[in-house]
Amino acid sequence: MRGVFVTGTDTGVGKTVVAASIVSTLRARGEPVRAFKPVVTGTDEPDPVWPADHELLARAAGMQPSEVTPVTFGPAVSPHLAAELAGRPIDPAALVAHARQLGEPLVAEGVGGLLVPLTPRYTVRDLALELGMPLVIAARPGLGTINHTLTTIEAARNGGLVVWCVVMTPWPDEPTAMEQSNRRTIEQLSGVSVHGLSPTTPDTLSTQLAWV
Repeated sequence: MRGVFVTGTDTGVGKTVVAASIVSTLRARGEPVRAFKPVVTGTDEPDPVWPADHELLARAAGMQPSEVTPVTFGPAVSPHLAAELAGRPIDPAALVAHARQLGEPLVAEGVGGLLVPLTPRYTVRDLALELGMPLVIAARPGLGTINHTLTTIEAARNGGLVVWCVVMTPWPDEPTAMEQSNRRTIEQLSGVSVHGLSPTTPDTLSTQLAWV
């Protein structure tokens, strides 16, 4: 499919912000972009500040949350465990079919990291492979990100995926020497371009996502 698949080095690293930013940028250019996230867990414990992932993506794409995400669960646990607790198995083929019927270009967002299981035998990486889109990896800018990001890139490449770029977020307006070094080091060791996304600058989305 034409589009990108946004994954992360971990949960809570800004995948949804990156995905929604790409959607918003493409819509501003007049692209009929659609958003997709296969599964959302934790709906029983809503964040008091941020909307749920599928709700944020839906707002960015001008869609309904149920169009963005076909499967939701209450407990804030891994999708395969949430499905087991609910007695409602996840059907990978149905997820792929849902994504494809949304059309192109598509911005898909994974769940947690690349090797998170959606079922005991089917991971987020498997879904990305079936959709056939290049990866955008969301990563933290701070301490620990070199290992986490390079490990994710390696897991992607070993699985046959193409890594388009890494986006560090939130990228500070005045990055420290360590943050600047982390960014350079990941680029040098992986050969993947690394970008910064700052939510505090009004023009950030159009300038930082010029590579889309």
